[in-house]
Amino acid sequence: MTNQTKKILIISTIAILLFLSTMFTVDQRQQVLILQFGEPIRIINKPGIKFKVPLLQNAVFFDKRIIDLGISEQEVIASDQKRLIINAFAKYKITDPLKFYTTVGTTQGFANKISGILDSSLRQVIGEVTLSELLTENRSNIMAKIKDVVSTASEIFGVEIVDVRIMRADLPKENSDAIYARMQTEREKEAREIRANGAEEADKIRAAADKERTIILAEAKKKADITRGNGEAESNKIYANSYGRDPEFADFYRSMSAYKEALNSEKTKMVISPDGEFFKYFGNK
Repeated sequence: MTNQTKKILIISTIAILLFLSTMFTVDQRQQVLILQFGEPIRIINKPGIKFKVPLLQNAVFFDKRIIDLGISEQEVIASDQKRLIINAFAKYKITDPLKFYTTVGTTQGFANKISGILDSSLRQVIGEVTLSELLTENRSNIMAKIKDVVSTASEIFGVEIVDVRIMRADLPKENSDAIYARMQTEREKEAREIRANGAEEADKIRAAADKERTIILAEAKKKADITRGNGEAESNKIYANSYGRDPEFADFYRSMSAYKEALNSEKTKMVISPDGEFFKYFGNK
């Protein structure tokens, strides 16, 4: 190979490399800022094959998609002086690569800036509401206020804040322990009241049952006495009628009944004259 041929190959290779270095591809998910000697000169938003001046210009790529940004937990104080541990996150997208590059440079630089803004916004908005409001349906309105505050403060960075959310809002551990202890005390007090009310109601039911039982027994005894009295009256009437028909037999029957009652035990002892009226039916024949 001659020297001339070698020179041509070298020049061709350099030309190809220079030509290739002028080309770059922009994905549809990307946007590009072209810098010349470190100064931004144009923005490329459309996807495709693009060109730049080699060695003099370079391309800085930025994401067009929504970017998630987690914020480390921080302590804030609500308007009712409740201390809260907040975990939040933000979603944003880069709308102006030039502003973004000139103000923060990179996504990490923006994360450092937005953390302070979000922190102050959380303190400002949550400091105006109570803990109970933060835990109710009003939470979405609170999030909207925080988003508006963060969006206003982030306009200079060339980004759009899509959303700001609180992932978790907890009380510090010592506060949680105190609240749990108070809740336990309240539940125990409520249980004691329920048991006391139950015992009182049981006493009322028992007293009512005893009263009803006494009334029922009294009514039953009354009816039994009336029935027994009626029976005895009827019996006396029958006896009287019977005695009236045969007085001698009636006298004999009463004596036999008296003997039966008086002598119904083998151990019965009586000291009485055999000639007395009681033994008149035991006369010797």
